[in-house]
Amino acid sequence: MKLDIKLPIGLLFTLFGITLTLYGLFTGNDASLYAKSLDINVNLWTGLVMLIFGLLMLMMSRKSKKEKD
Repeated sequence: MKLDIKLPIGLLFTLFGITLTLYGLFTGNDASLYAKSLDINVNLWTGLVMLIFGLLMLMMSRKSKKEKD
C-alpha cells in the first residue's frame, strides 16, 4: 500500500490559505493591527503563500492519480 498524503495536505493548506487571505483582506485597513509587524499585512501574505502551496499539492496529487490510471 502506497500512502499519498498530497491530497489531505493540499486541502488543509488551501483551506487555511483562503481563510488567512480573506482575513488579511478584511483587516488590511486596520493600522493598529499591523503596527508590530512594520505595517506589513502578514495575514494576507502568509495566506497567499499557503494558498499557492496548497493548490500546488492538489495539482501534484491529481497528476499522480492520472499517471496511476
